[in-house]
Amino acid sequence: MRESFDDAMDALAHEPDEPERYCEAFLTVFPVEGAAVSTIGQVLGSETIAASDPMAARLDELQFDLGEGPCWDAMRSAYAVLVPTIRSTGPARWPAFTESVVRDGVSSVFAFPLTVGPLRFGAVDLYSAEPVSLSDEQAEQAGAMAEVVSRHVLSRALTSIGVDEEETVSAYSRRLVDQAS
Repeated sequence: MRESFDDAMDALAHEPDEPERYCEAFLTVFPVEGAAVSTIGQVLGSETIAASDPMAARLDELQFDLGEGPCWDAMRSAYAVLVPTIRSTGPARWPAFTESVVRDGVSSVFAFPLTVGPLRFGAVDLYSAEPVSLSDEQAEQAGAMAEVVSRHVLSRALTSIGVDEEETVSAYSRRLVDQAS
């Protein structure tokens, strides 16, 4: 049984310092298999803050590398991107991204922008291998949850200014990959 929206919002509100828990809140409420929270673009750079599983992390990395995909559209427009059947609607919007994710068995993708006021700096991505849709109410709820996550992500970024970078880097950080290469 899926957790209630109110319980998930309460969990998000009380766990601002645990980014790995952000994804769990979405997975407990919505009919999706994976979630990722990432910053993209110039405001905070491109980094996966949290991912529920390796596939969610891969979807983020693909979008970073290709410069296309639902998280980019959500961030640029400040609106949710809802694609219940990526095989039919994705190729025209994101040809390279769609080809890769369909090959990986992804059927549905959804992205909700991370915004605070006029700042647009990332997205929450949700995916499912099985084709699923989100109702209008679910999309609205996911957007409200993304707003809470937005404030946490921005707050973490602001409080990390001047802190040793190695202390604030997530397990999915592109900075770690850059340093390793």
